[in-house]
Amino acid sequence: MSLKLEIINVPIPEGASVIVGHSHFIKTVEDIYEALVTSTPSIKFGVAFCEASGKRLVRSDGNDIHLIKLAEEYALKVGAGHTFIVYISGAWPINVLNTLKHVQEITSIYAATSNPLQLIIAETDQGRSVLGVVDGFKSLGIEGEEDKNERREFLRKIGYKR
Repeated sequence: MSLKLEIINVPIPEGASVIVGHSHFIKTVEDIYEALVTSTPSIKFGVAFCEASGKRLVRSDGNDIHLIKLAEEYALKVGAGHTFIVYISGAWPINVLNTLKHVQEITSIYAATSNPLQLIIAETDQGRSVLGVVDGFKSLGIEGEEDKNERREFLRKIGYKR
């Protein structure tokens, strides 16, 4: 038995975000499509899902051809059974995460970000798995009073706090 580790850099286009998670059934693509398209009217997205048995294809859907192709490309690179990748624009992950968490076959969300993202992949003789993610960069310190005020002002500026 062997184990190989790999890091996959997941690109995120300007103005987009990515959500990576794990599911357990082939209907994931259609259910994620329905969840996203009904979550917010402005959302554009592409979803790709790595089938874990049978034909073991990357299944995909969405309403933006560029985001669909990107999701397909990176799902195929990841190649870990039952992993899905969703690229979104016109919305933020915060707008759709609770909806996705209620999709019956989704078992976990690994990352939802607009930051640089790396997936840590393990490969065995049987297949591949997402071990974890690197979301953004290493912390440099602890926020001070000025940083706290800046954070609070930012959240109000973008409309998430009053």
